[in-house]
Amino acid sequence: MRVLGVDPGLRNMGWGVIESRGSHLRHIANGTCKTDAKDTLAARLLSLHAQLTDVIAAYEPDTAAVEQTFVNKDGAATLKLGQARGVALLVPAQAGLAIGEYSPNAIKKTVVGVGHADKGQVQAMVRVQLPGVTFDSPDAADALAIAICHSFHAQSSGRLEAAMRAAQ
Repeated sequence: MRVLGVDPGLRNMGWGVIESRGSHLRHIANGTCKTDAKDTLAARLLSLHAQLTDVIAAYEPDTAAVEQTFVNKDGAATLKLGQARGVALLVPAQAGLAIGEYSPNAIKKTVVGVGHADKGQVQAMVRVQLPGVTFDSPDAADALAIAICHSFHAQSSGRLEAAMRAAQ
């Protein structure tokens, strides 16, 4: 299974693609979709859409995962992040992909084992699970963590469904 993880952001939208075969994970690629803060909001969202569409076309993921938005004190920034997250959900949906959504704490708990891990701990564990990986940016590292989280949850869900079918 090829998984696309997306860390939404208006200035920098991280993405990472991994391949999952059983419990074995392999890094495929990672990068950052960037926009110019001087452009209009509409132009920035369009740019993110085009860049993420190109990523999906190039790496052909089977599924995608996107980090859920957290609400901070700056309402305007939260709204802009929400709009970028809309693009992060729209593009995989347009490609016909099933999309998982995970809170930042769920991602950290899955990848590190602690829901309040810092970015350095997350990056260290991503390096352990994807040996030899180099990150395009901190946002791309987060996107790989999101992909890893989705891979583990998809495996667990598949095992649960198989057990339920066997029990019937």
